[in-house]
Amino acid sequence: MTVRVKICGITRVEDAEATIAAGGDMIGLNFFAPSPRYLAIDRARVVREAIGVRAKVIGVFVNASRGYVEEHRSALSLDLLQFSGDEDDAMMRGWPIPVIAARRIKAGARAAASAADYVMLDAFDPKLYGGTGNRIALDDLRALDLSRTFVAGGLTPSNVAEVAALNPYAVDCASGVESSPGIKDHDKIRSFVVNVHNAKRAR
Repeated sequence: MTVRVKICGITRVEDAEATIAAGGDMIGLNFFAPSPRYLAIDRARVVREAIGVRAKVIGVFVNASRGYVEEHRSALSLDLLQFSGDEDDAMMRGWPIPVIAARRIKAGARAAASAADYVMLDAFDPKLYGGTGNRIALDDLRALDLSRTFVAGGLTPSNVAEVAALNPYAVDCASGVESSPGIKDHDKIRSFVVNVHNAKRAR
């Protein structure tokens, strides 16, 4: 199975273009206002229009109202929704596009089941909803069926091959390919994608 690459927290057209040029499959736009990677809807529209159909666009939400999510989904023609807060299964249901439920897991723990189409496994932080730079222990992933799983949490160009070799549905990176929060380093994006693809070929 091909391991897909999602670069999350894109805030600029040039970073979206770099992701696409590198071979990234999915681009995450963050609609959680406290995040340094937050995009207001007008700015998000500019980025979304630049991407077109060249990559899947995922809207990232944290404990948002259904109306807020629907407004963004419709206005931006989002391809997937990612719920990264404390949303329950009711929030995962009833959308016309696929849904990702992010789960922040502590070492040695298993993620709870979800009604979502996909699960994203991220490292636990008591205060932050993703983008922490913390890693998930590989041993916690080895026994899992990752065929519908995005793996996030502290991934960088130097360590992503280890995770990609476990054959998840996708790997997800935000802070690991940045020069500062919300500003991507294009060389790091290229290296990240190359190392995912090299891991795939090595299996």
